[in-house]
Amino acid sequence: MDSDNLLGEFLRARRELTTPEQVGLLPAGSRRTPGLRREEVAMLAGVSTDYYIRLEQGRERHPSERVLGALMQVLNLTPDAAAHMHQLAHPVPRRSRTPDQPARVKPALVRLIRSWPYTPAIVTGRWMDVLASNQMADALYDGLDHRDNLLRLIFLNPDSRRFYRDWEESARSKVAQLRAIAGADLDDPCLTELVGELSLKSTDFRRMWARHEVSGENVATKRFRHHDVGDLTLTYEVFNINGSPGQKLIVFQAEPGSPSAHALDLLSSLAALTSP
Repeated sequence: MDSDNLLGEFLRARRELTTPEQVGLLPAGSRRTPGLRREEVAMLAGVSTDYYIRLEQGRERHPSERVLGALMQVLNLTPDAAAHMHQLAHPVPRRSRTPDQPARVKPALVRLIRSWPYTPAIVTGRWMDVLASNQMADALYDGLDHRDNLLRLIFLNPDSRRFYRDWEESARSKVAQLRAIAGADLDDPCLTELVGELSLKSTDFRRMWARHEVSGENVATKRFRHHDVGDLTLTYEVFNINGSPGQKLIVFQAEPGSPSAHALDLLSSLAALTSP
């Protein structure tokens, strides 16, 4: 990945996804490229076209807070995307890297999630590697390849398009979360390897990664289709794990008394029958 002009790449991607109608401009004939023109963004942000072009090309790297605020409004950025843009414009100096140590999940946390008979739960690392799971999560994801990493699962496993009933939305959400996690640290070797592999093997990942969408989503409702218990609508919540940087606990729950809750009960019974 080219990390030399992260702010410019972000601005260009978001400009191309913003339509004239979204910012109150009247259509002005056919356009050779999608989204807004550079001069339109510059006019709406109150800067010169030359200055904005320098921002996109990486020749201007220190925009003021006023300019960033104006661009946030013009490009209709979410709070997560605006925070990401500020991070790209004012990156924190990076500490020298040390060799990565194998990620280990605290034994007490593993015991905790494995004591939950009706609640699927997993622990992930910084780049969405699955580090630990309980019996219910294993049953939920049963039969799916690439379960070692949530991004590989959704982009490299054709069966994921059936498992995730809203596949496009789920896939875009995970890519946006990866952007939020990475921030300006796109030269991390593990991230470089993961993005390289997914870009090589999945045209959908390349398309979504190029959008530069950013999301710090921690609570959402997801719809699944399981081969044994049918359709489930589950709420998942993501919790940071204190003392284990980058690790997150992901917990899935169903609305009490709902058909999905009954499906989870059935899944728990099936998991108990097949457990060693």
